[in-house]
Parts: sequence; C-alpha cells; structure tokens
Amino acid sequence: MHLLAAQPGEVSDGSEAIDLGQTPGEIVVLSAADTELALLADAVAVLGEDAPGLRLASVMALSHNLSVDTYVEAVVAHARVVVVRLLGGAAYWRYGVDEIAAMARANGVHLAMLPGDDREDGELRRLSTVGAADYDRLWAYLIHGGHGNAVNFLRHAAGLAGHATQAGEPETLPRAGCHWPGVTLPSLADVVARWVEGAPVAAIVFYRALVQAGDTAPIDALVEALAEEGLNALPLYSQSLKDAAAAAFVEEALALHPPRVILNCTGFALASPGAQRGPTPFDAADCPILQAVLSGGTREAWEAGTRGMAPRDIAMNVALPEVDGRILTRAISFKSARRWDAATQSNVVRHEPVTDR
Repeated sequence: MHLLAAQPGEVSDGSEAIDLGQTPGEIVVLSAADTELALLADAVAVLGEDAPGLRLASVMALSHNLSVDTYVEAVVAHARVVVVRLLGGAAYWRYGVDEIAAMARANGVHLAMLPGDDREDGELRRLSTVGAADYDRLWAYLIHGGHGNAVNFLRHAAGLAGHATQAGEPETLPRAGCHWPGVTLPSLADVVARWVEGAPVAAIVFYRALVQAGDTAPIDALVEALAEEGLNALPLYSQSLKDAAAAAFVEEALALHPPRVILNCTGFALASPGAQRGPTPFDAADCPILQAVLSGGTREAWEAGTRGMAPRDIAMNVALPEVDGRILTRAISFKSARRWDAATQSNVVRHEPVTDR
C-alpha cells in the first residue's frame, strides 16, 4: 500500500496511511489531544538546550494500521521513553496500543500508557513498563496541565531516559474555575471587576483542557466580541459538565450572576437519547443555551468541502448537545497547524478563531 508523506501545516484525520517522516528521539509522546501536544512543544522551547530529544505525534494521525507499523519501526523502536495518552482506553486505539506495548517490552523501553482523563485504567497500567511511582507522576503532570507541569513532565521523562535532571512536584489546576484574557487563574471577583455595571451577562462555558494548554484564543475572542455588543462575559472552564465538582462550580457561578444567555463550547450531552432528562448545571439560569462549535477540523477543509463539518464534529457538537436542548449556532474556530516545530518534528495545532463568526 502507498504511504502518503505528512506535510508541515496539514492536520491529518488518519483515514489514509501516512508516514510522519520523523527521525528517532529519546522521548516519544503520542496523544489524542492536540492541545496537549502543543503545550509540550512549547515546553521544549522553554527548556532550550536542556530539552531532551522529543518527538510528538497525534494518535488521530495514526489511525491506519500501516501508519502505526511505519511509526513504530522508524521512531518508537529507537526511543528510551514512550508515553501514550488515550481517551477511551486501549480499545480506542487497539492496534497501536498492542504494537507499541510489544515493541517496548522487546526493546526495554520505558513505556507509560496513560488515560486521557483522571480515571484509573487497569489495562493501560498493566501494559506499561514504568514503575508505579513514575507512572503516577507522569500522569499527574498531564492531568493538571499548564506550562509548569509540561516542563516538569519533560524533565521527569528525561530522567527516565538517563539524563541528570530534577523535576518538581505537579502543580494543581482546579477542576473548574474562571478565565479572563491575559489573567492567570482569576477569581470570580476578578472577572466581575472587569464588567460594565448594569450590562447583561453572557456566560461562556468551555473545557478546562484549553486553559491547561494555553489554547484559549477562541474564548478570548468571544469575550471581546461580547463586550463590543454591550455584554459582560462570564467565562467558566470545567473539566466536564458530568464532573460533579466542576458542575457544582458552574452552577454556583451562574446562580450568583444570572446570565441572559449561555454560550456553551463543550461537546457531548448530559442526557442520553431517548432517556428522561436529568438535572444540568444550566437549569436554574432559565435562559437560551447556544452551542458554539470549536471545530476539530481545519478551516481550509471546511471551506473546500460540501458537507459542512466532519462527522466527529457533528456528533460531538451538533447531534448530542441537541439532546440537552441546546441551540446550534456555528463553528467559531477551526484547528490550525500553521507552525511547524522543528525541535519535535511536529505540527503545532491550535484553535484559531474566526472573528466574524
């Protein structure tokens, strides 16, 4: 079968067999989260000459079995440390998991198969070759995210690879909180202090992962656009609306400052299709809930296509949110891979807002 060569600036959906064209590195990190990969690429730049040889790749780009075979042989087989982070467990990427686990054991590679969230996954832990303490430490850095944790993640991985380096303790990030452009972890009072007195409130609810990765450009653009329309933005991040503690924070913030409208940027749904609708943190607000889409595809693909958004976007941001009664608006940002990171031989993919939307 013919292999396509990955091109700088392109975001692959993994449907075709591709060769990422990477050379070997001491440390390899594979993740389904572009935000996480972008954060680690930034951390390499922070470390400068002290940074270990790192290769980053999206699991999504390696969906094809031939892509996996090529990458394992060319890159994974020569690494000292491999970290794979998966949402949905081993079944989400069965062939890739099995091939990397076999290669790690054959070559004596330090392997950490980590869940994509903070829930324990016994199978992924059993497939790993690193000790329990190293496993938990690497996982904690990625769970909490942020630039400091990304730097310490690389330092800890470098230590496993044989470098004389010391990593600090993981820094915690609340499961839910407030956001404001240019302000680090503001309180609710900090946000309110920036409002225009008497203006109506528009709440924005989005995923904590964007704060973790410093990838909040679409949210920042929404805050600015709402201000131009005379609205006070209330940006709230959450681990998940299904997370009890995070949902409680969102519900309390909305109760303290009742919004006239909610702009929801999280995917999926709280209710199940065909089932009786249960309570949500938005219920007491009693206002329209608009679903704003942060697309997982590129603007170029969307503009060139004839079917609108990709099936994954439609499922996560259209079909399922409608189960909760949300009102679809449109995509306000798309993924962009405009920066090729030579140090990690990867595209740095981030959300890029479309300001007129």
